[in-house]
Amino acid sequence: MKKVSIGIDIGGTNTAIGVVDREGKVLVKDSIKTPTHGNISLFIDDITNAVRELVSAVSALNPKIEILGLGIGAPNANYYTGNIEHAPNLSFKGVVPMVKLLEANFPDLKAIAITNDANAAAIGEMIYGGARGMKNFVIYTLGTGVGSGIVVNGDLVYGHDGFAGECGHTYIVPDGRLCGCGGKGHLEAYCSAPGMKRTAFELLAKYNAVNSPLAEKTFLELDSKMIFDAAEKGDMVALEVFELTGKWLGIGLANTVHHTSPEAIFLFGGPTAAGNYIFRPTIESMEHNLLPIFKNKVKVLPSQLKAGDAAIVGASALVYKELDKLLA
Repeated sequence: MKKVSIGIDIGGTNTAIGVVDREGKVLVKDSIKTPTHGNISLFIDDITNAVRELVSAVSALNPKIEILGLGIGAPNANYYTGNIEHAPNLSFKGVVPMVKLLEANFPDLKAIAITNDANAAAIGEMIYGGARGMKNFVIYTLGTGVGSGIVVNGDLVYGHDGFAGECGHTYIVPDGRLCGCGGKGHLEAYCSAPGMKRTAFELLAKYNAVNSPLAEKTFLELDSKMIFDAAEKGDMVALEVFELTGKWLGIGLANTVHHTSPEAIFLFGGPTAAGNYIFRPTIESMEHNLLPIFKNKVKVLPSQLKAGDAAIVGASALVYKELDKLLA
């Protein structure tokens, strides 16, 4: 009997769902729209139907399949309570008892668990990625925001209320940019993909850089891939965007090292595809800001999770983590 789990990644626009085996291979996958209507009952029905269709599809390929459980990654998801709580980028307001609602539709599964998307990425990295064998590491996810998952002594850090590990909201620039959360000067406002765009436009204005290829783009058009392409062509504005982003990110990583002393910090997300453009200044800044006892001890590495499947795989890994706990 082949044992598999189902990973569900709930994003602001789309919800990705996949059947994943113990080795982290996605057997089948699909996606549905994350609704804007705010009706959680309809959304649960949509997820349930999509899961059942995927189970039918994978069973047709291999009848000897056993579905162990559902793992869900979502914004503001609380591992302890099974709820999504006051997620700003979802239409479902207040506290949503996600695990309880899904348990009613899948009573025979051995485990249904939820956590936030960055924590799911950390579990995926620990089971399937570059953190295999590590007991102390951190993952930073760089995208629309900056998320993080912290593992200490082999366990994900949730804190007393389930919401520990918000490194993206580390305060790095006094009275700095407005963050999406309403605070000012947070790491997310500088090192997310939108933060990089803001840096680019600040530099375009500072240098009156009308000859930069970035000047041809509107704010809504520009993305981190365009900044990378411009940097590859030697554009000075684009190159400085990466230098500044790495400087700020390195400060954030140094803070994290001082708090948890990890063996490694993994970076995941679109901006990391720029490779050395982002990794070199980040590592230099981190090392510059570390206490001497931490210098040259902490590796900064790219995630080894497959970008297209990482969210599904990370969420599915939550099931195996839960079952391993029950067997311990």
